Amino acid sequence: MTTPARATEVTPAAHDRVYRQLRSRIMHGDIPPGQALTLRGVAKDYEVSMTPVREAVRRLVAEGALTMSSSGRMGTPELSAERIEELAALRALIEVELASRALPRAHMALIERLQTINGAVSEAVAHRDAVGYIRTNLEFHRTLYLRAQAPAMLAMAETVWLQMGPTMRALYGRLRRTEPPHYHKLIIAALRAGDEPGLRLAVRTDVTQGLRMLAR
Repeated sequence: MTTPARATEVTPAAHDRVYRQLRSRIMHGDIPPGQALTLRGVAKDYEVSMTPVREAVRRLVAEGALTMSSSGRMGTPELSAERIEELAALRALIEVELASRALPRAHMALIERLQTINGAVSEAVAHRDAVGYIRTNLEFHRTLYLRAQAPAMLAMAETVWLQMGPTMRALYGRLRRTEPPHYHKLIIAALRAGDEPGLRLAVRTDVTQGLRMLAR
């Protein structure tokens, strides 16, 4: 029996697959800022029909991951300096609070997991892998924030990450990193010591220092 062509896939599962995979690519900086996209091109990339692509794109536009002009032109956002400053301030507010809430639940297993992830961050830096760096860096933060048990707040943080993904890729290129973020070590040390002020300061500095350079 002949298997139906995947290009005709229009199920809810197809829409969700396109949404999740495209969302991940945008969040991790796999698509540069200002990159034009077409529904047809996305459909071809994911081997689906136009229907699930339209629904996935609609959701991503609503989340601020993609822009859509009145003429229907679609692409990744190019953020102004003011917008970068705003999103950096949001990261400082939300992520510092998440880290603070996670601290009472930061047991040794979590600290060891964060050290392992930070090793992966180092590997990505050593290989000059921008997408790998952004992905593992966000995994480091997400792993800590999950311990806060504040899903609504974490969802807000992820929406900010999503909007900033392409810009983070541009930032990586400007920084030309040769070593992992110094403040990750300070975050881990503060967790070990149960030092809430130190943790809040390390997280705030880690999530804003590079972004503020971009906004200059």
